[in-house]
Amino acid sequence: MAAKFSKETYMYWYELMQLIRQFELMAEEKYKMEGKIRGFFHAYVGQEAIAAGCMTATRPEDLFITAYRDHGLAIAKGVSVDSCMAELYGKATGCAKGKGGSMHFFGKDVNFYGGHGIVGAQIGTGAGLAFAEKYRGSDNVVLCYFGDGAARQGMLHETFNLAMLWKLPVIFICENNNYAMGTSIERTSNVIDIYKLADAYEMPADAINGMSPEDVHDGVSRAVKRAREGEGPTLLEIKTYRYKGHSISDPQKYRTKEEVEEYKSKDPIQQVLTTIQKGKIATQEEIDVINKRVDEMVEASVKFAEESPWPDDSEVLKDVYVDQNYPFITD
Repeated sequence: MAAKFSKETYMYWYELMQLIRQFELMAEEKYKMEGKIRGFFHAYVGQEAIAAGCMTATRPEDLFITAYRDHGLAIAKGVSVDSCMAELYGKATGCAKGKGGSMHFFGKDVNFYGGHGIVGAQIGTGAGLAFAEKYRGSDNVVLCYFGDGAARQGMLHETFNLAMLWKLPVIFICENNNYAMGTSIERTSNVIDIYKLADAYEMPADAINGMSPEDVHDGVSRAVKRAREGEGPTLLEIKTYRYKGHSISDPQKYRTKEEVEEYKSKDPIQQVLTTIQKGKIATQEEIDVINKRVDEMVEASVKFAEESPWPDDSEVLKDVYVDQNYPFITD
């Protein structure tokens, strides 16, 4: 496959996807083998191309909000790997001060607004963020991510109606990995092409190959352009696949090993690496440098997490309420 993008873009995609993948695999090891991570844990392994393509299609000022499978998007947006691992460990240096854990990563300084554990709740919140940006008069765009299971929530339909009515600068991204927990789309709805849900609201929509950062970049770029020009929201159904279970305790009996292997043959990281190698975009030495840097970052994050302090008891009632006015009202 001929290279469509610059060397800088391919190298960025490769390193980001490798960082997400290796972070998740290391975290899984610390959870399963060593018991140093507890609670819920939902891995992003297999879905990395979505994070990569969205990053090159947006600006740092744009806002991301997602559900509980949030590690990959948090890292992509710029939440430090150290603070992400520390959050999994429940340490005070975590990105949510050790209070949120796997499902509630947060990074306001890099415009990453969660990490939300209630299925579909972030859809309404994402539209609210977009309303705030429009109220301020910015041309920033909100990318609001949710899974195929959340597409069955009433919150989605109420939000779609108002987002179109008010032409909010929000891109609704359904990361369709085929299973809501262990239930396939075919068992929950007569409409199995999720992007068609937008038709009821006359919202532009598209289905995108989520195993390719090139395709994700192109699709998100089109939607971002519409939103920045004041034309309102878009629904993107990005078709992807998670290699791991719904959560770390999922035995995955609802799908076959053959199905998983078929998707692994379309692995987004390997696809980008093949493009780099066949197109002679970079040398093996350059690839090795990236791999080494990623390994060192992930290993350093574990050290950081293990050496970090636990939250103090005095923190237990803090961060429940915000004792200030909302900025978009006081501006």
